[in-house]
Amino acid sequence: MTLIFLRHPTPEVAPGTCYGQTDLDIAAEGHGQIEAALLSTPPVTRILASPARRCRKLALALAQRDSIEPEFDHRLWEMHMGEFEGLLWRDIPRELSEGWLSDPFNNPTPGGESFRQVQERVLDAIANADAGTAIVCHAGPIRAVQMAWSGISFAEAFAQTPPYAEPVLVARPLKPE
Repeated sequence: MTLIFLRHPTPEVAPGTCYGQTDLDIAAEGHGQIEAALLSTPPVTRILASPARRCRKLALALAQRDSIEPEFDHRLWEMHMGEFEGLLWRDIPRELSEGWLSDPFNNPTPGGESFRQVQERVLDAIANADAGTAIVCHAGPIRAVQMAWSGISFAEAFAQTPPYAEPVLVARPLKPE
């Protein structure tokens, strides 16, 4: 079974900002991205979405198109970046980032969470999703699912960035009988 994931539209934030769970609105180009997503995303019977404003706008547009009610789930939020939230990546003190960067899958950011924690909560949130489901979330949760379901490494998942507001199909592995 394959699920449709959509990353939120472009957020209104300065380039190079670590924004994780900061609740940002969408940038001006995000409105056109929503319109394009309505054309490129097949009809769905269920929408699971992060409650972030940048996800909510896309989820509500898809829901209106398909005459369904979206389900907002806090487990679909982006990674909580703790003390790094809102800082420019270049301004994050190296002594704070070194420990996290030595193993970001297992090590939490200072005051935040690890990527393993993101993966666990996201997989829990989508455990009962079926083939008619669209999941509107963030790059981190999409990568977390790709790692779990496609067997790619952390480095492989982060070598590619999910596009803004475009369908990304991820096949769920078959459950053993």
